[in-house]
Amino acid sequence: MIPWLYKWLPIVFGCHCRPDRSFYWKGKKFPLCARCTGELAGIFAGIFIYAFHPIPLYACFLLMIPLVVDGFLQRLTAYESKNWKRLITGLLFGVGLYSFFACTTVMAFYFGGSLVR
Repeated sequence: MIPWLYKWLPIVFGCHCRPDRSFYWKGKKFPLCARCTGELAGIFAGIFIYAFHPIPLYACFLLMIPLVVDGFLQRLTAYESKNWKRLITGLLFGVGLYSFFACTTVMAFYFGGSLVR
């Protein structure tokens, strides 16, 4: 892999990079944990999804809820989710997060344009 990815991706995502919560490919650990890997994939997927089918603002929040619930359950109880569940909740969160930013940016330009007229 590219060495700078292993340095900067965890910093940008604020990832803990725990080995037990990370994926491995051919014996090498991914630079991000399973949840952050899902978020990164979700952000990229969100770019394509939003380009062809904009997601309403309320749906953006609904897509982010599973990660928040899973994260708080792990933090507050003895529950420990599996990496596949972390990946899926991260993926949904990433799509919701990108769509939220795209939706609010479009709304800001639309609202700002209406103020100028």
